[in-house]
Amino acid sequence: MITPTPRFLWTLAGAVGAVLAWSGVGPYDRFTWVLEVMPALIAFPILVFTWRRFPLTRTVYVLIAIHAAILMVGGKYTYAKVPLFDWIRDLTGGARNSYDGVGHFAQGFVPAMVAREILLRTTPLRRGKMLTFLVFSVCVGLSAVYEFVEWGAAYLTGEAANDFLGTQGDPWDTQKDMALCSIGAVVALALLSRRHDRELGG
Repeated sequence: MITPTPRFLWTLAGAVGAVLAWSGVGPYDRFTWVLEVMPALIAFPILVFTWRRFPLTRTVYVLIAIHAAILMVGGKYTYAKVPLFDWIRDLTGGARNSYDGVGHFAQGFVPAMVAREILLRTTPLRRGKMLTFLVFSVCVGLSAVYEFVEWGAAYLTGEAANDFLGTQGDPWDTQKDMALCSIGAVVALALLSRRHDRELGG
């Protein structure tokens, strides 16, 4: 495997840090911002402490950075009020801001490649149907856990978590979120597995 250079990683970290700083200036709601960016803030120190002992591929680091940026944009505006997607909603005559869908698609797309790499490098699993099934299962499981977190936040904080939930009045929002995550995982595996294998040296 070709190890990403420190310069490459610092460039990604700098870009994500700039987005974080921008998103933290005057967010729509500070409590919602904290909830939305928390996964990225948790992931960053883990990646810093593991990059020497267990460096990931360049593709996976880039995907993680993109996912972090998606979370930070959602944190700044809330997933129901991202301006660009308000414009798209109005242009197409839609009923809701669809940025939440982008976030949940990424929730499957990015973890699929992270899980694939970890499973290939730390277990006896080989490339094939079982690996694909387990990666898909990990992504759906993580999506379910995230929905539990949203439910817990709503239960504990009441109306303060409405913007974090981002349901926009849709009673099927949770099911749609998990479906989009599942689609994201499948698309990532279909599009990026060969590239990922080349980076892993397989």
